[in-house]
Amino acid sequence: MVEYRRATVELKNITSNLNEDEFSKIRDLKTIDPDCKSILTVVNHCIQCGYTYANYIDALTKDSTWLEYDKTNTNPLLAIEELDKMLDYTESILEKISHFTDKELQQFQIKVRWQVTYDVEQLLEHAIVHVLRHRLQIENFLKD
Repeated sequence: MVEYRRATVELKNITSNLNEDEFSKIRDLKTIDPDCKSILTVVNHCIQCGYTYANYIDALTKDSTWLEYDKTNTNPLLAIEELDKMLDYTESILEKISHFTDKELQQFQIKVRWQVTYDVEQLLEHAIVHVLRHRLQIENFLKD
């Protein structure tokens, strides 16, 4: 969880320096992916995916609930708050599975909707790299 939070620090720093116009400006006119058109859509995508990753892990518990994140944050500072809430939610899910041994966790197979199977550690690694990749995308948006 420490690395996941660390991965979002620079994303939040970049976002905190933007006004609403810069945040929502269409940056990629060629993409057909609606999640990759602006910094706003990329950050909201990161938040939504973070909840999805946590939900997949929560599904390993007896009392799991699927928290579908469907907000669109148009204010960069509110988006930062929502990133923090997503991380807190993820941490609360990890606390729910903290009684499992490492060996037990490795045996869980999580089949995700994009047709890949992960164990818990691999899914968390994917979540971290996902944030890093989109942070780089945003940095490239701001170079143009």
